[in-house]
Amino acid sequence: MSVPPLRPHPRLTRYYETDSQRPGAVNDMFDDGAPHYEWICRIMSFGTGEQYRRQALRDCGLAAGMRVLDVATGTGLVLRTALDLSGVTGLAVGLDPSKGMLRECQKNCAAPILQGRGEHLPFADASFHMVSMGYGLRHVTDLHVLFAEYARVLKPRGRVLLLEITQPRSALGRWLNQFYLRHLIPSITRLSKGTAPSTRMMNYFWDTIETCVPPELILGALRSAGFPNATRTVTGGILSEYRAQKGHSPSGSGVVVPKSGLLGDVL
Repeated sequence: MSVPPLRPHPRLTRYYETDSQRPGAVNDMFDDGAPHYEWICRIMSFGTGEQYRRQALRDCGLAAGMRVLDVATGTGLVLRTALDLSGVTGLAVGLDPSKGMLRECQKNCAAPILQGRGEHLPFADASFHMVSMGYGLRHVTDLHVLFAEYARVLKPRGRVLLLEITQPRSALGRWLNQFYLRHLIPSITRLSKGTAPSTRMMNYFWDTIETCVPPELILGALRSAGFPNATRTVTGGILSEYRAQKGHSPSGSGVVVPKSGLLGDVL
């Protein structure tokens, strides 16, 4: 029996009319906004993004000699750190559907990169020790298919790290998050860069954050794909780190573990 698709958010008709139009519309936004993406990330994270990503990868177990695939690599924010931690050029590989993002990635990252989507990974079974994804989960078409592909390309006991934004539980937290991500950052971007594509990309980011499926559904999809007891920790009230190991049940029950720390890149 086939499993119905698990989309990360409802159809956003402000940007596309049908599900078939979605990949192309999203790609166009990323292509157009790519030149300003890293600048926006630095502003949003107060310059702490690199430290945050490095710690998250280390906490998930990335070490020298491991082969890691960074899905939705964008301009290489996670990929560059993964390449540094894995220790040897070629052990870290990036994948992204946006040509514009990949062009920007090439400017500052020596790792090999490919154009493609997480739902159709162009790699053999059991190719990687780890799969990472930095703030790209909201942009895929089906979480069930995505996580099944992750399980396929991972070696036995291979690990997954997903960095994502989650709306705070409190009403005040949600209001502050909305003010910051929906109003303040797009305004700063518009005044500083003066580009409509970057502003549109930021508006899209917020709409996907606001309507994203709850963490419990993401954890459930990971577990059903072969990652028992996937866990989630939270930094700063909004940054979620989903960790899982293929065919392995880590200690703990998968409950949310609040974690203090620096705010990372949040796109």
